[in-house]
Amino acid sequence: MAKRPHRSKKTAAAAPPAAAPASNQPLPPTADVPRPAPRAAYFNRELSWLAFNRRVLEQAQNENNPVLERVKFLAIFSSNLDEFFEIRVAGLIQQVDGGVTEPSIDGLGPREQLRRIHSVVASLLTDQQRCWHGQLMPALAKAGILFKTADQLNRSELNWVRTYFREQVYPVLTPLAVDQSHPFPQLGNKSLNVVVSLDNPETPDVAGFMAVLPVPRILPRLVNVEPEGRGPQRYIFLSEIIKLCASELFPGYRIHGAHAFRVTRNSDLYIDEEEAENLLKKIEEELRNLRRGAAVRLEIEEGVDDRTFTALCDHLGLSQEYVFRLPGPLNLLRLTSLYELIDRPELKFPAFTPVIPSNLSVPEHIFAAIREQDILLHHPYESFVPVVDFVEQAARDPEVYAIKQTLYRTSGDSPVVRALIEASNNGKQVTALVELKARFDEANNIQWARQLEEAGVHVVYGVVGLKIHCKCSLVVRREGNGLRHYVHLGTGNYNQRTARAYTDLSFFTCKDHITREVASLFNSLTGFSRSPEFTHLLVAPFNLHSSIQKLICREADHARAGQPARILVKMNSLVDGETIDNLYAASQAGVKIDLMVRGTCCLVPGVPGLSEHIRVRSIVGRYLEHARCFYFENHGGESLVLAGSADWMQRNFFRRVEVLFPIEAPDLRRRVLDELFPMEFQDNENARELHVNGAYLPPPRANGEPSFCAQDYFMASAALRASPPE
Repeated sequence: MAKRPHRSKKTAAAAPPAAAPASNQPLPPTADVPRPAPRAAYFNRELSWLAFNRRVLEQAQNENNPVLERVKFLAIFSSNLDEFFEIRVAGLIQQVDGGVTEPSIDGLGPREQLRRIHSVVASLLTDQQRCWHGQLMPALAKAGILFKTADQLNRSELNWVRTYFREQVYPVLTPLAVDQSHPFPQLGNKSLNVVVSLDNPETPDVAGFMAVLPVPRILPRLVNVEPEGRGPQRYIFLSEIIKLCASELFPGYRIHGAHAFRVTRNSDLYIDEEEAENLLKKIEEELRNLRRGAAVRLEIEEGVDDRTFTALCDHLGLSQEYVFRLPGPLNLLRLTSLYELIDRPELKFPAFTPVIPSNLSVPEHIFAAIREQDILLHHPYESFVPVVDFVEQAARDPEVYAIKQTLYRTSGDSPVVRALIEASNNGKQVTALVELKARFDEANNIQWARQLEEAGVHVVYGVVGLKIHCKCSLVVRREGNGLRHYVHLGTGNYNQRTARAYTDLSFFTCKDHITREVASLFNSLTGFSRSPEFTHLLVAPFNLHSSIQKLICREADHARAGQPARILVKMNSLVDGETIDNLYAASQAGVKIDLMVRGTCCLVPGVPGLSEHIRVRSIVGRYLEHARCFYFENHGGESLVLAGSADWMQRNFFRRVEVLFPIEAPDLRRRVLDELFPMEFQDNENARELHVNGAYLPPPRANGEPSFCAQDYFMASAALRASPPE
């Protein structure tokens, strides 16, 4: 295998009782330091993530979901797996090539992790193909949507496909011979290609030839055959068309075989920020280099001859442990377009329109609404529109003097970015902290950064060594003889598109003790501050990690003292070893701990004497669970409810700027404690419970217990709140 350069890189939960507002006092030290757990008490991070993606696949296999939604889940599964290889597997391969043998938290070294990953991925891909061929294609056919291979086309369809190839495909294809005078082509990351094996009938004694057909991304991968015809809708994958008509590109040669394949490459940016004189230009340069990253996976259709297969592996520098032969089609992410192409509401989830709370229904009154009370929104059940209104009204309000905004991921037509540009054009002081290193959104963020700068916005490109992942918007407004600060803090990105598909929390306040610290955070990020102090906010990399450890240990102290103790957590990932050890110690002390972890979880629940009081669940459903929310009961003191941008991972604690904020208003706390946590832990439809052996299984149901879906409950609850009283 070719050597790659090694790059080092710097039952239902009962609702807890309503409690008093969060304490502002410093956390007491804990005398009990947890002993490190044995390595058998940790799940491997990579294998845990693959278990999450299996839960995504289960949604595609779930016959209770509408068929086009199942197709969409299958596409998401494929997209997730691509990113896993581009980043996580690529990193492990670099470690192996660099001679790194240090084990992960569970004791597995890089090479052993790769071996196990290959085994699990092979099983997942087998199940994926079975789902497509054995479940989804028949279900689609039953609904009048047919997928055909080249040998299934009738005469009329065959004529149509050949005409389509000559008119739409042939002109943009460039066949590339591979021989001594033609080097193997540079193939783009995740691009569709067809490898053709052929020979010259006039020179039968000469060994066969190989050619590659790179397929331009501009061509649609899913083709509607005879779209004007009557009867069922018929589709064929572009790769099938190219394989069928490949001989037209090689006149005079005999085609022995044509097979689709795609290469996944290392897509992790490597930027030495200390040496990067201009971060913007350096990232643009790295983005151009990504398409030439080292190959980390080859997917190829079954049936390719051994000679061609071996040649491909040799040219790509891949051993067969990184190669997957599949019956096809490849890259089922392309099925996403089917969901968009077919307007059949009965084959999709029932439409849902996010609700706008009555006190935010008039955009011009948004600042008055925030002055009246703190506001908490639960997206996508409640609309993201008020978040956009907040920035847009700030841009237009003559009393607003300044806006400060973080941007991690945003959409290509972002109304938030447009509002910032409008505000600058209106003479306001506008500062935008644009995270150029937001993975896979780098190019998009560079585009917006340049437009913001051209409009006069002060653009700050993050902080050396850190990613700015917090979700903060600060507005400075003159009121009377003074200035008042308004803030929006959230768990999700300022992206109105993903806000319709991700569950997140948005928080508005003008309370001075919160807004003052948000202003201090912005000043720290745009200026100089080695150790800013925060009393109410938990901010990484300053006080977040230490505060979380103290909060967990304080619950353990109360449990040891015979007082009730409780921890409730909702987040995306739990990986940090010290945090897991403290949770184990809290469990041993008797703290009841419920964790709703959507994705990766390295903690092992239910181990007698270690984690028997810890329950871990995950929900994968119609919406992507993305909110982070935390409850520490602290009986005898004051309970604490937090929300924000950070998962419990080392990267969030130490390599990112993150913000957790307290939810203090009694009505908002009740909403979290009486609705959000209890409903999610009652879910027995989309929820899966993590067991000590690493399996995620449906939670047990009592005899006669009805099915309950938390996401359906939140949609119904939001719609009920929006309905006028009778």
